[in-house]
This record gives sequence, structure tokens and C-alpha cells, in this order.
Amino acid sequence: MDMISESAEAWTVLGTPKKGGILVISDHASAKVPDDIDLGIDPALLDQHIAVDIGVADVAAQMVAGGHADAAILGGVSRLVLDANRDVDAAGLIPMVSDGHEILGNRLDDAQRAERVARFFTPYHDKISDILDEVRPAMILSLHSFTPALGSDPSQQRPWHVGVLYNEDDRLAAPAIAALQAEGLNVGDQLPYSGKILNATMNRHAEGNDIPYIGIELRQDLVASGDDFRLWAERLGRMCANATLKIVP
Repeated sequence: MDMISESAEAWTVLGTPKKGGILVISDHASAKVPDDIDLGIDPALLDQHIAVDIGVADVAAQMVAGGHADAAILGGVSRLVLDANRDVDAAGLIPMVSDGHEILGNRLDDAQRAERVARFFTPYHDKISDILDEVRPAMILSLHSFTPALGSDPSQQRPWHVGVLYNEDDRLAAPAIAALQAEGLNVGDQLPYSGKILNATMNRHAEGNDIPYIGIELRQDLVASGDDFRLWAERLGRMCANATLKIVP
């Protein structure tokens, strides 16, 4: 990505964060597993939803390139290495099982777990905090994607094109849903899961700093190509523009 302005093992920054601008945060943007970590899984699983939020890195890059967002912060490693969208003491921070697949390499003792937290979780969240301290955005877009059906429960179909997630701060929920519905999309309000259940990064950095935000989940089969990436970047850009008009100064 030629828009990279900064990068480290735990994170990448695209574009230039701006005060009063729009900042995208994508915890699960990468499928990377460092060479010195063996997860004990079939490498083919790294191309699947359990390892990465498929499509979000490309959509985020298109949002920045197209002027729909000023900057994006992307997580630097696979969610199977460490799931940055968890509280630091959560059982799922370093997953033992994901959608029916056992992650044998994540059988860590306390010292190994602490080392992985210090290597990936802490610098990722510290970087977000540093940016927010320096240039407070008007809104944060938390960008994720979801699989149309879980391998462990294929009967649970997920028909929504896009989901809108939030927790206590719902200032942008209604305008975001309205903007996406105006695009002719099937929008899940707190679906495929609720932001009141899983919202750790936004709880910490957005709600914790009283910064308006919205969580977006894109259905992964709809973000498979360059045309898809550009289309969703434009849609989300329009959604953000509509939502920021509703922010009370």
C-alpha cells in the first residue's frame, strides 16, 4: 500500500490523521503470522475469516485514497495470533479455538501470554491512543467483516449486506443505518452480533474518549474484488458524511 505513512509489527497507518476528520480503525485487517510464531494450523486457514476480516484492509485503503477518510489504523497481525478487539484479560484474546478449528500453537503459559500481549496488543492500542491524543477526529469508523455462514454452524445464515454495531454511544447509529438503507442495502442493526457484547476497541478508544463512532461489519462475499472495495469505500464515505452532519458540537 503506497499510502502507508507509518508501520510497525503491530500496526500500520495509512494516510494522515486529522483533527476533526474521519479515522478508520480495523483491528483484524491482516492475516500475517510472524515467522517465529507457529499456530499449529493448516496454512490455508490464514486465508479464511477465522484469521482475518476479509476485504477490510482494501476497503480502508480505498477510503483513504478516495478522500472518504483521512487515515486508517490497521492491525498488523492475524486475529489468531492476538485478537486486538478484546479486553486484555479476555479468554478470547489469544484464541484456542475459532469456528471449530483448534489453534494448538496458542497453548501458552502465563509468561508466553504476557510476552504476546506486550508485543502486539500494547503497541497497537498505544498507537491508537497516541493518535487520538494528538489529533482528535470528528468520528471513528470501526471496520470489520463477517462470513455469510459459520463453518461450525452452517445452518445459521447471515443475509445482511452490512451490519451496524454500537454500544452505549448510539449517536451515529440511526443516521448510519438510514444512509446504508438508502443505498438499497439489507442492514443489520446490531447484527450479525451486538456491539453491546463485543466492542472492546471502541469501548476503550471511542466511548472512553467521548468520540462519536460507528462499527461496520461487511459481508465478506461482497468485498472480493477491486470494484467491490471501491464501491464500499464510496458507500461508507457517504455514510460517514451523513453521520457527521448529525454530530452535535
